[in-house]
Amino acid sequence: MEDLPLAALEDHNAFVRRHIGPDAAEQAAMLQTLGLTTLDELIEETIPAAILARRPFAIKPPANEHEALAELRGYAQKNRITTSLIGMGYYGTHTPNVILRNVLENPGWYTAYTPYQAEVSQGRLEAVLIFQQAVQDLTGMEIANASLLDEATAAAEAMTMALRVAKSKSMRFFVDADTHPQTLAVLRTRAEPLGIEVVVGGLDDGLPEDLFGGLLSYPGSSGQVCDLRGPIEAIQRGGGLAIVTSDLLALAVLTPPREMGADVVVGSAQRFGVPMGFGGPHAAFFATKDAHKRSMPGRLIGVSRDAAGGTALRMALQTREQHIRREKATSNICTAQVLLAVMAAFYAVYHGPDGIRRIAQRVHRLTRILARGLAQAGVTVETSAFFDTLTLHVPGRAEEIVATAHAQDIDLRRMGPDRIGLSLDETSTRATVEAVLGLFGDRVLSVEELDEALPSVLPLPLQRQSAYLQHPTFSLYHSETEMLRYLRHLQSKDIALDRSMIPLGSCTMKLNATAEMIPVTWPEFGQIHPFAPKDRWEGYRLVLDDLEHWLATITGFDQVSLQPNAGSQGEYAGLLAIRAYHRARGDVDRDVCLIPSSAHGTNPASAAMAGMRIVVVACDAQGNVSIPDLEAKIAQHAGKVAALMITYPSTHGVFEEGIREICQLVHDAGGQVYMDGANLNAMVGLCRPATFGADVSHMNLHKTFCIPHGGGGPGMGPIGVKAHLAPYLPGHPVVEGVNPAAVPGEPDHTVSAAPWGSASILPISWMYIRMMGVEGLAQATRVAILNANYIANRLHPHFPVLYRGAKGRVAHECIIDLRPLKESSGITPEDVAKRLVDYGFHAPTMSFPVVDTLMIEPTESESRRELDRFCDAMIAIRAEIAKVEDGTWSLQDNPVRNAPHVPNALLGRAWNHAYDQDTAFHPGRHPLWDDKYWPPVARVDNVFGDRNLICSCPPMEDWQEAAE
Repeated sequence: MEDLPLAALEDHNAFVRRHIGPDAAEQAAMLQTLGLTTLDELIEETIPAAILARRPFAIKPPANEHEALAELRGYAQKNRITTSLIGMGYYGTHTPNVILRNVLENPGWYTAYTPYQAEVSQGRLEAVLIFQQAVQDLTGMEIANASLLDEATAAAEAMTMALRVAKSKSMRFFVDADTHPQTLAVLRTRAEPLGIEVVVGGLDDGLPEDLFGGLLSYPGSSGQVCDLRGPIEAIQRGGGLAIVTSDLLALAVLTPPREMGADVVVGSAQRFGVPMGFGGPHAAFFATKDAHKRSMPGRLIGVSRDAAGGTALRMALQTREQHIRREKATSNICTAQVLLAVMAAFYAVYHGPDGIRRIAQRVHRLTRILARGLAQAGVTVETSAFFDTLTLHVPGRAEEIVATAHAQDIDLRRMGPDRIGLSLDETSTRATVEAVLGLFGDRVLSVEELDEALPSVLPLPLQRQSAYLQHPTFSLYHSETEMLRYLRHLQSKDIALDRSMIPLGSCTMKLNATAEMIPVTWPEFGQIHPFAPKDRWEGYRLVLDDLEHWLATITGFDQVSLQPNAGSQGEYAGLLAIRAYHRARGDVDRDVCLIPSSAHGTNPASAAMAGMRIVVVACDAQGNVSIPDLEAKIAQHAGKVAALMITYPSTHGVFEEGIREICQLVHDAGGQVYMDGANLNAMVGLCRPATFGADVSHMNLHKTFCIPHGGGGPGMGPIGVKAHLAPYLPGHPVVEGVNPAAVPGEPDHTVSAAPWGSASILPISWMYIRMMGVEGLAQATRVAILNANYIANRLHPHFPVLYRGAKGRVAHECIIDLRPLKESSGITPEDVAKRLVDYGFHAPTMSFPVVDTLMIEPTESESRRELDRFCDAMIAIRAEIAKVEDGTWSLQDNPVRNAPHVPNALLGRAWNHAYDQDTAFHPGRHPLWDDKYWPPVARVDNVFGDRNLICSCPPMEDWQEAAE
């Protein structure tokens, strides 16, 4: 027996082996197929020598899972869980345990991808459709989307939609002065580059004329609930859209905004079972009138039919969401908080209408009891009509009372020297009320006595009379047994990473390790308010400091902002920093953003939102940015170039040799380089964007750094910048020090409601980096490139690989060209994608960035046998296509065109196809295909779904008919 030293037996690198799929023997065999002997040889043939990092950079050495969890537990214990009554859009809530265990902690839910492939996404599509239905019911609106990033962003999206669709041609937008400050800050950030004038005023002062829209708070940030009928009419009279920001729980007892005439209702679903989590992630909602459904930002789940005529769900109007109107955009939304919307939907299902009403009424009654007790204690309660929030007038005593409460582990909202705010929530109890009353002296009456003959505080016009959550789904699953089975039923309909490889290009569907996910549900991270006093979140501060330092070290940037809560938000924040930098130097005419023709749709959308003009730069035949065309565009717009947005390695899956020259050309022209970090997984540990020309880049933590996709969200897109851009990173109006480089008196550039975005998922990336160490991260990058080249090598004889680098290698992904097959057989990439379902796979990315191609990204987490299983499936499908080419099967009747094949086709019906059932249902007979995935629906009819747009839960009979 080998006698190893203690250092070797401690095995600090254990996680690296768990994260990376192919072991050393598999890597050697794969390299051999490529004609290579080492990974270093592959990297030298893939990444240009001019950008490889020659000097190692240092972060903490790797820790194994137990060591990292223990260290992070030490951080968490420095956070202090208190009774938070701060409110301001963030409230305590109880996550039902059946949802906590079976959704939030379940990889079947959190590792799924955005449901572009409807046939393998019916479970999460149904869950998000339920979210839409719940929002529609509670707001009273006719249609709702499938969630947005946060309440403030939703308000900004509503403002820009109003700008686009309102009859008024004004550029003035009114904001109720009683609006949360973080919402107002994000509105101002969004408005300034677009030339929108934000007018803030009180509702009692009368609204200004000539508005394209207005935002009204219901309830207000102070807690006051106002009848909005008059202000809504005033906004609409001038041709504007009336937007109301509200609270789903409050709407269980308040008159729905639609009944007051609102055009749009936005808000957060956080208190439907989603922890505060220091600010996120939380699903925002956006509901509007049916007339605006094709202008509504974000995703929309619709009801369609499948090839067998049954009911099927899909993402409706997908091209709108994917392409985002590009240079004409007023929105760059490309993700949503799907996992959190799913949790909120199931919260509504589990409690049902009676349970939601009971929770809301209990919160409201406790608040009324508290208000009554405070009044009897001689405290002036300024809010006369309220749901759960009170503003107290305590002349000269606010600081003293807040400090006294703080010492008793109660956090209140200080609103100046004379006012205090407090909000109750689902977690509040009689003891909470008693503790607050105790802050103001000896109580005369008990809670029970205060509860007797308690007067109403809501005028009748503000009291809800209409029903909600009446669809049978909200009444069927109130026992835990029924709920458990319902969750399992929906999960089984989908393909997630717990079932098979998801080979999507540009989306990096890698392992989301259990050890990384465990801290997300620790109360010390989940139950912290984002605006809590600093001594409550010292552990979070350590996590934030580590991550900012590690990400800066990995990328080479000088400063990192963790605020953007999506990649698209990172793009936007980065371009705003560039814009502000130019303006601070007096370069106000620089407004041209150069963008390669292969760019993601969010790139031009983000540039348009930042007030820039988009100029497209051509790509050459090899898929690289055309340097001659770039030079020509720079010359054409001399003195106007603000930025270049470039994805590196390119969207075509190659490392462009000319990247340094490209960056230098832009810098010589006075512009800045924004590097889209979508493909950072091909660079971590091997090259650093800031060292070869990037001035700013976002880092998709939900891709490269292991935060799971969650069915389309949450995401995190922090940005790194060079020092000269640091003063223009996002700040925050409530929490000081979010951007330590900020210049006093300058705008905050706030892009998210919470200071550090979706902070509660940052421990996932902290754990990943902590367990990998710098060499582990570099090895993961090498293997990601190996896996992509292995797939390209295996598939090339059957499907041409469209682009390669200068030495014949692809980066972390490859694009296979199906255009010749479409011409020779009539089979389309969509046919191939649907046939992969029969083999148990989610499809690669279709027709992006090149029409009629498939883009494949295996990531480093997939083992060789899973790569082979996928390649075997693709090669088998190619053989099936050959039978269409040679006439064995017709184009109308073959297993590829008819895919996916559903189990109903086996039941009591004659088989009328030219191929047998074995070919249809069990193609290939791979040893690992014993766990057959049965698609719940046949091919979904996209055209029918868009022409007959229905975005509400269908009758239960439709599901029954679909199952028969």
